[in-house]
Amino acid sequence: MDKDLLIDCAHNMWVFPLIGALLGLIAGLLGWGALQFLPGLVVGAIALALLLWMTGLHHTDGLLDFGDGVMVHGTPEKKIEVMHDQLTGAGAIGLALMTYIVTAFAFASFGRTVFVGSFAVPLVFPGLIVVELCAKLAMVIVASAGKSVHQGMNSAFLEAMHGSKGDLRLALALVISLAVALPLLWFAGVFVIAVAVVTALVMVAVAHRNFNGVTGDVFGATNEITRMVCAVALLAVVAWV
Repeated sequence: MDKDLLIDCAHNMWVFPLIGALLGLIAGLLGWGALQFLPGLVVGAIALALLLWMTGLHHTDGLLDFGDGVMVHGTPEKKIEVMHDQLTGAGAIGLALMTYIVTAFAFASFGRTVFVGSFAVPLVFPGLIVVELCAKLAMVIVASAGKSVHQGMNSAFLEAMHGSKGDLRLALALVISLAVALPLLWFAGVFVIAVAVVTALVMVAVAHRNFNGVTGDVFGATNEITRMVCAVALLAVVAWV
C-alpha cells in the first residue's frame, strides 16, 4: 500500500465506525429482505458472508494469524514469527471456526422485531449496523490504547491515535458511534458500544502479553472477535430490556 495513502487513512481513523455502519446498513438491508422468504439461520450465514466479502476477508487473515500466535508456546518473538509464517495451524482454524460459527448463529437470531422510532423492524437491520460499527470502533480503541511491536502497516495507525490529536480522533469516533447507535437501539446501542470498548481493551492486553504490543494481525482479529462478542451482547440486552 502507498505510504502516503496509509498515513491519510490512519489520520482519518475516526471515520472507521461510520464505514462500519455503512457496511452494516448494506448487510442489514439484505438481511431484512432475505428474512421475507428464507429461514433465519440461512439469513444469518448470508449476512456474515456478505460482511466478510465486502472487506475482502482482509480481517480474516489477521484472525487466523492471531489464533496461531496466541496458541503457540514461546517468547513474543517466537509467537510473532509463527504469526508471519505461511502455515495455518490448529489455533488459527479453531479460533476462526468458533468466531464465525457463533457470529452466524447470533445473526440468525436477529429476526425478532424491535422499534426504531415508531417503526417496527427486524433486529437484523439496526443490529447489523450497530454491531459492524462496533467492530470498527474497536480497532480505533486498539490503536489508541496499544503500542507498536515494530515498524509496519500498523505503525501509522498507532502513531496517529496517540497524543492530543489521537485523543481528539478517539473522541470523534465515540461521538459518531453514539450518534448512530442511540437512535437505532437506544440503551441497547450504548450497551453494545461499551462492550466493544471493553473487548478492544482485552485484545490490547492479550496482544501486549503475548507479543509485547500490537501488530496488524491484532487489528484484524479485533474486528472479527468484537463483531462476534457484540452480536451476542446485543441479543442478551435486547432480551433483557
